[in-house]
Amino acid sequence: MAARFARSALVATLAALSLGAPLGLAGSSQAMPRLVFPVVGTVTYTNDFGAPRGQGAHEGNDIMATKKSLAVAVEAGTVKFWTSSANAGCMLYLDGDSGTQYLYIHLNNDRTMRNDNSGKCVPGTAYAKGLSSGARVQAGQPIGYVGDSGDANGIASHLHFELHPDGGCAVSPYRYLKSARKLLFAARPGAKVSLRLRGTLVAADSAAGTLTLQVTDLRASTGLRLKKISRSVVLALTEESSYVDSEGNILEASNLDSLSAKATIEIDTVPAEVTLDAELGKASALAVSAARLYS
Repeated sequence: MAARFARSALVATLAALSLGAPLGLAGSSQAMPRLVFPVVGTVTYTNDFGAPRGQGAHEGNDIMATKKSLAVAVEAGTVKFWTSSANAGCMLYLDGDSGTQYLYIHLNNDRTMRNDNSGKCVPGTAYAKGLSSGARVQAGQPIGYVGDSGDANGIASHLHFELHPDGGCAVSPYRYLKSARKLLFAARPGAKVSLRLRGTLVAADSAAGTLTLQVTDLRASTGLRLKKISRSVVLALTEESSYVDSEGNILEASNLDSLSAKATIEIDTVPAEVTLDAELGKASALAVSAARLYS
């Protein structure tokens, strides 16, 4: 599936060297932070760095994901679009503040969910809407969309992700991906977002003011939709939160404590400005606006 990706990375990197694309912050002594995982939603990947390819060893890890899944900044830094490599297709450099450079290769070039190849390497198709080349980004900020552009055309949507400390030779991203923090959702900085979460109740504690939900499906006010998440999230209960049972009866917060675990529940969160803690789904970073229980 990834037989031709190494040449993609090699050609793109050589092109960057010859044409002046950014190659990281050489000489930086900063330690690389714990990364944010570069794709939001359900993914699969293996430790395929260094695997033999037709044009040499594989220089990244291929993260398989649904077409147009959000690709996000793994750390804060500066982005640079790269659109002239036939092999890499639509790609992006992220020069992290730590001095590490990250390559996002084979971003989306399709207008539909089919392999139509009718889009261009532009914001809204390959890159996040409103993003510009040379922009500063925050960790977790959407920067692109997963696709199959370049020599991955028609194979399978994925992100070929590379990691270059101090802009030098590629090293395996695998252990960094394994320890990376996975986002519950992602949205542009400053946006005010509410979520509709569906899943099963784990526990409710009215005294502590928390409700724990095993999330299976997510819909954000931004239009983002995710399924088959399997993610435990602790939400804050507030005085303004409302609760309705499967028969339409209004419940008091204290009634939630006696509800049986594994009950199906749907929750709307309070609209709030995006923070990394909220995107990560940290405990009580999101608050319940309304909860509906189903039998």
